[in-house]
Amino acid sequence: MRTPPNERLTPDIAEASRPRKAEPGERCPERRCILAGESSPREGLIRLAVSPEGLVLPDVQAKAPGRGAWIGVTRDELAEALAKGRLKGALSRAFKTGELHIPADLPAKIEDALTRALLDRLGLEMRTGALILGTDRIAETARGGAVSLLLHASDASEGGCRKLDQAWRVGSDREGTALRGTVLPLDRAALSVALGRLNVVHLALADDGAAGRVSGLLQRLLHFTGGSHAASTDDAPASAERRIDDTNT
Repeated sequence: MRTPPNERLTPDIAEASRPRKAEPGERCPERRCILAGESSPREGLIRLAVSPEGLVLPDVQAKAPGRGAWIGVTRDELAEALAKGRLKGALSRAFKTGELHIPADLPAKIEDALTRALLDRLGLEMRTGALILGTDRIAETARGGAVSLLLHASDASEGGCRKLDQAWRVGSDREGTALRGTVLPLDRAALSVALGRLNVVHLALADDGAAGRVSGLLQRLLHFTGGSHAASTDDAPASAERRIDDTNT
């Protein structure tokens, strides 16, 4: 259901897709990426778990019992490590168990799991009333300075994105800056199905806590995909599909 625009990352989107670094004095558990050999806060990494049968599977919520292995590479880097046998060697050293079975489509399974986690979180925030939908409602809330996070579907129109981005800048007293919403790696169809609403194109969060929870999951997904599905609202081509009216319910 995705229609990725397949465009380059712009600097602000690229920055958002990197795993968050701990602030000075902040205690944040770190884990070491078994492929890159670098340690980072676990919130920015992806955990892999192994079943009793030796099947390696993604554990993006980091809740599966037993020993885990962590990766912080992109999907392309993981696919290369899988093809060249480096992933199997790194996992064997990490788990120190018997024969491991690594699915050939492990990178796709991880992306799907990260996407599902993000959609589930958006659904939870909507049920608690933290998620704002509807172009007019978002614009009004943004101009009032109450929007903490602004998101656009991957096939949102340029005009709709610019209108809400400008409202957000005005309400945040940041006119003239590069502040703008983040383009999701999901189109309106995927968002509409996940949230049970028609034509979900733009989303906003006014609660800082909710915005942080969604942003953390989104950053992990964008980092893993290398931003391959993210697009700038300034650079995206104005295709016929993207010119569809953005008014959502």
